[in-house]
Parts: sequence; structure tokens; C-alpha cells
Amino acid sequence: MPRPPSRAVIASTLSAATLLTTASACSLVRPERAISGVPAAVSPAATATGPPTPAAAPTLTEAQARAALITEADLGDPWVPTRGIATWRDAMLKASTDSAECRRLLDALYAEELFGPDAQTRASIGLDDEYDEAQLRYQVVAHRPAEVDRTLEWLGSLPHTCGQFTARTAGGGLMTVEVGEAEMPEVGDARRGLHIVLSGVSEHEEEEEEEEAEEEADVPTLTLHVAAVRVGDDAITVTNGGLGEVPGDATLAAVQLGADRLAEVRKRGRVEV
Repeated sequence: MPRPPSRAVIASTLSAATLLTTASACSLVRPERAISGVPAAVSPAATATGPPTPAAAPTLTEAQARAALITEADLGDPWVPTRGIATWRDAMLKASTDSAECRRLLDALYAEELFGPDAQTRASIGLDDEYDEAQLRYQVVAHRPAEVDRTLEWLGSLPHTCGQFTARTAGGGLMTVEVGEAEMPEVGDARRGLHIVLSGVSEHEEEEEEEEAEEEADVPTLTLHVAAVRVGDDAITVTNGGLGEVPGDATLAAVQLGADRLAEVRKRGRVEV
């Protein structure tokens, strides 16, 4: 079944927000790949921090946090409300490695706590891509801005400290993990994006070529787009991952729309949503 020619809802939503730029915009997937019809991205070096928020908005109410969520309607077909936790979460993200920093990354991805256990998740939503079988997780998080910025700095350091490492899953399998910077739309007050690839590794070194080819074909590869944005005293996180193709346009749209929506909700202050 061929992929639909375009994701009209994403494109029209971004266009309505005057976010569309040239088709040469870099994607959050990898800096060298372009995605047509998505907002322009800025280089990772320029996205670590932005100007401080002039005045902190009141703490979001539960209703306001929910209003800042994106939904399947924002991303359009083939995105639907999630039907459950992806099997690859336990199979590949529940893993460990010798490096404390890299282990911290794996733990944060598995627990879905990029800002650490002390941060409070105010609202969250999970969405499934029925076509590519990717799964997207979007969260509105409350944490101290200084702590959020420290986490963003840590995320920015990971391509250097954990650019490539080996991890072992809870089931005993070996994986190679590659962590790279990802360009993001210029939203919020501070932001970071990562592109992470976890690939299963065969531990059998003495096999016939045909057997090795068959085994390599069965070895899973998990691709993750990870984004975190601070908006005033609040933050959003987006994780989009899957064992097949992971749509970068959906990741960018979730980051852009989510940050804009949170900023708008914050402007309302304590006005009832």
C-alpha cells in the first residue's frame, strides 16, 4: 500500500500559523534531510537558550495544561489516540550501559522523564501512526526554569558524550546506540532536539553468510526523535519513535504547535479554560 502523497492536516495547520518556509528547511530527523511543508529549523548550536521570559505566568491549572496538548486532529490521518504502550519500549529502551551519562539517557527515555523524576507532568497524550506504526508521546511539564535549562544543556552535550555506545537490554541483547543533534523550529525560550538510533547487534560471529544475512534482517532498529522546549516556567517534551519509518513532519508539527499552544495558554494566565 503506497504512502499517502501528503499529510494535509499538518501542512494546512502549519500554513495557517504562517510557519511554512522553503522546502529546503532542515528537519528534526537529521540536519541533512529536508522535509517539504514544515517550519524552518534552526541549528542546534543556536537553540540551547533564548531570552528569558519577562514575567512568569501563574502556574497552569489542570484544565489549562490539558488545553495546551496537541491532538490527533492537529496531525491528521493516519494519527489516532494510542492503543497502548509500544512493545519496543520494554524490549529496547529498558537497557543499561557502563557510562553513567548514557545510562541516564536510556533511563529518561524509558521512564518518559526527560526532565527527571522531580519534574511534574501536568498533562500528556499518546498518539499512534497507523501507517508507519510509530508512536508519539507529548507532555506538558512543570519544573523550575533553571532546572529545565540545565536539562537542556545536558541534552545538548549528549551527542559528544554519548555519540555512540553499546547497551544491553533487560533481555540480554546487545545494541549499538547513536545519538545526534537535531535541528528544531525556533520556538519557546530554550530548546533541544536529538535524533537517536538503537540497533540490535548479533553476538554470533562465526556463521555462514546466508545465515548472517537472515539474522541481520531480523535485528530491530528503533529510531527516536526527541525534543524538549521551555516556554516560560513550563515545558513540553515530544518523543516520536518506531521500528519503521518515523515521520519527521509530525515531530516538527508537534513541537511547533505544542509550543505555540502552551505560550497562548500561558498568556491567558488564570483565565478559566
